[in-house]
Amino acid sequence: MPDFSPQLLRAFAQTVSAELGAGDLAAVLDKAGLSLLLSDPSTGSGQRPSAVARFDASASAQAYADLQRALRLYYGRGARGILLRVGAQFWTRLLAESPLTAKPQIPLARTLATAARPKPALDLLARLLAAHAGDITVHTLDLDLLLVDHASPSTTDQHENEPICWVTLGLMRESLFWATG
Repeated sequence: MPDFSPQLLRAFAQTVSAELGAGDLAAVLDKAGLSLLLSDPSTGSGQRPSAVARFDASASAQAYADLQRALRLYYGRGARGILLRVGAQFWTRLLAESPLTAKPQIPLARTLATAARPKPALDLLARLLAAHAGDITVHTLDLDLLLVDHASPSTTDQHENEPICWVTLGLMRESLFWATG
């Protein structure tokens, strides 16, 4: 399983909780057998961040994939819209909680001419999501841009003829909207 930042997992879980509400998220996780993501087993306090904070990069990747899988199983085709909205809200949270090294890149992506903004916005998204340099890259193909995720935890063992990570698609759409207005 590829690596995924525990901080990103915490932000993702908070975004999903804000989108669904705590009660619906608890039902989804309980039905999928992932209730350990919901509470701290030592205290039973129901504090998700303390349970998620103990995950390493590999466990975070597995939890990220499992949470998305649980949403897809629980909501069926309706999960697409939910995951797209989560991706859009996740972008805002990523910008707010971005590391200090990425902060200078944020205003730069919006000060360029409108036509030149999409690539820096996708580069910023790739930088914020990647666990290691080079995991996610942006390529220019004539006038098209390609975001290539070489090691996505949410797409492991999945093969589809359509977008298979709706959260990433929501992130890309929102980052491009953020950059171009």
